[in-house]
Amino acid sequence: MSVLVVERCGPGTSIQDLGRQGWRRQGVSTAGAADRLALAAANALVGNSADVAAVETILAGARFRIEGGAVLLAAAGPGVTLAVDGRTVAPGVSVRAGPGQAIDLGPTRGGVHGYLAVAGGFTLRPQMGSRSVHLRSGIGGDMLMPGTRLGVTGGASGPLALPRMPEHETGPIRVMAGPQDDWFPPGTLGTLTAATWRVDARSDRMGRFLDGPRLQHHAGSMVSDGVLPGSIQVPPSGQPIVLMRDCQTTGGYPKIATAISADLDRLAQMQAGAEFRLQLVDRITAVAAAARLAAKIAGLAPQPAGGLDSARLLAENLISGVVDAHRTDG
Repeated sequence: MSVLVVERCGPGTSIQDLGRQGWRRQGVSTAGAADRLALAAANALVGNSADVAAVETILAGARFRIEGGAVLLAAAGPGVTLAVDGRTVAPGVSVRAGPGQAIDLGPTRGGVHGYLAVAGGFTLRPQMGSRSVHLRSGIGGDMLMPGTRLGVTGGASGPLALPRMPEHETGPIRVMAGPQDDWFPPGTLGTLTAATWRVDARSDRMGRFLDGPRLQHHAGSMVSDGVLPGSIQVPPSGQPIVLMRDCQTTGGYPKIATAISADLDRLAQMQAGAEFRLQLVDRITAVAAAARLAAKIAGLAPQPAGGLDSARLLAENLISGVVDAHRTDG
């Protein structure tokens, strides 16, 4: 069996798939990949389905060493690079690497989360139907640390390539009103959508804190009710918090709006200090955006990478054999 041994990784590096579905009523968070499209792209490049668990990093990169047999690997995420023994692999292409080789997943550039997928996935036992790690509760395991050993279930076929890495839609982060927008003075929704918001440095996989105008709501206590990824809570401080994949299942702060599912992944990839706007949309728009994202994931169709083994090509001194066909001398 092949094994990936973690030699170096940043805080919060974990295993994530598409999350733990159907357990929120029991108080269990969904967890799952912060950027489902990037996870799906990395998985497609190694021949996996979109829901196979992969390594997720937060800002920092990671280094692994292969033991046992060869492994087919691929990376995805904003500006993320993949290198084998120091030789960078072209974006949108998977690579076959063998025992003893060092695998470097570079830090994100212009984003937050990077992904490393392996053909066949990892030999980790699912908990409640998912291999995703919920960092705060420990459900699904712990974050990765130097020395962690990850068994690989699949072999190493030839490299695959995507003609173009998929991208998220652009524009404002779209939200739907409510469910407690009536707890806020008239015009507050207008303030929410007119302001320019900035991602606060305290943001994490549980929530994105938004810096901007403070939103005040009517005084009084509220009975805790259900929340979900995308809920925009407003605590007494007036600073909105967009709940993310690792969020709790109930909350006692009024929710002025809900970010649509299709835009949560894009929000998760915004670094601290990034500025953006919110746009109020209706249910039809939200459902259509979710359908487009699902179609984009389903449409990922990698092709054999020209029958070339990128790891072997990187190891060859090909440039020394280049000649100019137009020259006639010597």
